[in-house]
Amino acid sequence: MGAALVAMVAELTIGRPDAAEHEAQLRELRARALVGRDTLLEFAEADAAAYAAVVAARRLPRESETDREKRATAMRTTIVTAAEVPLRTAQMSAEVLEMARDIAPIGNPNAVSDAGVAAHLAAAAIRGALLNVRINLPYLPADEPLLETASATAAHLEQTAIATERAALLVVAGRIKPS
Repeated sequence: MGAALVAMVAELTIGRPDAAEHEAQLRELRARALVGRDTLLEFAEADAAAYAAVVAARRLPRESETDREKRATAMRTTIVTAAEVPLRTAQMSAEVLEMARDIAPIGNPNAVSDAGVAAHLAAAAIRGALLNVRINLPYLPADEPLLETASATAAHLEQTAIATERAALLVVAGRIKPS
């Protein structure tokens, strides 16, 4: 939704004489936001599929040694995917948050609140996705490379989200006329 709002603000601004100097940037933001929207929709489906795969793996039989080995292999594969997909979601949401920050000062003043809502939504998406990453980390195999990098990446994304959301909302607040 945040990416769709960025695209909408761009669409409502493109072609306005008072935004002519930002036309190229607005068109680029619109195009990137639409790609972000489509990518995040794909990630939402992939996340649901990853969760379903984890549930299915957990339900595999454990009676024989062969069953246990199959289950362990399935669990390893599915839990890695269940951590990777929300991490990619958080990364793409961070890009959307940057787009919301970038459009806030140049977007149609009548739609600046939508840039603020886009910032809130993208920041919430980052935080939510990172919760899903963190809940899966303890289940990753000790030799999984993602285990070494995910925590640092998540911490960086979270700090960036705080700063970028704050920056976007300051611009939005400054552009909303007091009543």
